Order: sequence, then structure tokens, then C-alpha cells
Amino acid sequence: MTSTNLIDPAPADCLAPTPLVDSDHPAVRTFASRHAQGHGDRERAVSLYYAVRDGFRYDPYRVDLAPQGMRASSVLAAGHGWCVTKAALLAAACRAAGIPARPGFADVRNHLSTERMRQTMTTDVFAWHGYTDIWLDGAWRKATPAFNVELCERFGLLPLEFDGQADSIYHPFDRAGNRHMEYLRQRGAWQEVPLADILETFRQIYPRWLQGPQTQSQLNDADFLADVASEPQEGKT
Repeated sequence: MTSTNLIDPAPADCLAPTPLVDSDHPAVRTFASRHAQGHGDRERAVSLYYAVRDGFRYDPYRVDLAPQGMRASSVLAAGHGWCVTKAALLAAACRAAGIPARPGFADVRNHLSTERMRQTMTTDVFAWHGYTDIWLDGAWRKATPAFNVELCERFGLLPLEFDGQADSIYHPFDRAGNRHMEYLRQRGAWQEVPLADILETFRQIYPRWLQGPQTQSQLNDADFLADVASEPQEGKT
């Protein structure tokens, strides 16, 4: 069996399941069969992108960093996810449909967050932001399925579209022209979600979030969409 910790793996290495990109899970296979619609890999990948983007709400308040919580199939069971797990689900669904895909990562500065998240993370830098690399027409295409369209409407963001030809990455500004997302560092793409590396980084830069059970409980009890709706959107920089 090939290693499941390859960075920048070739397309041939991005078809098999891994422990977290569990494309062999029955629920993932069923999801892929239902939503990989269209003619050819490009149309099928686009169909899967929108199914993951809008079928599962983005919720960074309920992050389970245990292996069970990080599996692609766990998003299907929970009905929600965050950028890394939704990217893993899209990669797994593509693999289940016979389309090479791999989770990719970058560090970003998020200029539009909730006050609760800012207090918890004590920074506006989000390390290991997850997206999905999909092999289409002889090239890797970046697809970012994190923010569902309902969240974009509430937060005044421009939804990320994906046509299978151009990269789908975060917009630098929102609908009103406020700063939104700034890419700081590309960490590359992997065959498997590099959970150990993610945890090491998170322990270094988010100690209050990871080491405070009370803080995690407060997040779990909060409503991310409600916090988004209450955020003042004017004057963001």
C-alpha cells in the first residue's frame, strides 16, 4: 500500500481511500453516486462541488480534531463541517466517482470573522485552511467548498463558484468592498489530511482554543449563523 502522507501526490495516488479521505465508506459512495451528475469528469466534479458546498453548512464552532471527527464521512453524518472536513468530503466524493482529488491547504488572513471567533483564536490568521485539488483536463483545479450559499448571503460574501476550469479560491473582498480573505502561505496538497501536522500548528498558535475545555464548550453551545447575522459589516478593513 502506498503512503497516505504524500505531499504533492500524482493523480494516480489520489484515487484510493485513506483513513480520513474515506472514499470507500458506504455513505460517501452513495453520496458520490447520487451527486456526480453530468457527462465527463468536469461536469461530475462541478456537480459534486455544489453538493458539498451547499448541502452541508459551514460551522467552525463545532470542530472535532479527533480522527473520527475529521473523516469525510463524518460530515455526511453531522450535516455540517468546516473548511478542512468539507474539503476532505469533496476529495472523497471525487475519488469515489473515479476522479483524482486531494486535500490542499493554505494559511489565510480572514478579515471577516465573528467576535466570538476572534476572542477564541486571538488572531485573524487561519492556518491550514482546507480546499480540494481536483484533477481535470490534465491539470489540478482548486475548489473551495467551505462557505455554503446561505452563509454567504448572511455575511454579505460573494459565493465561490466552480466550473472545473478555473481555480475557485476565496475572494479578496466581500460584496460591499470590505477586505475578506488574504492568502498568506500555500502549504501544498496531500494524499491524506495531515492531521498530526495540523494539530502541531494549532497547538502553537491557538492554545486558548485547544487547551480550554470551557472555551470549546462555549463554542459548541453557540450559533455561528446567529453570530454572523449580528456582526456589523460596515467599516471592516
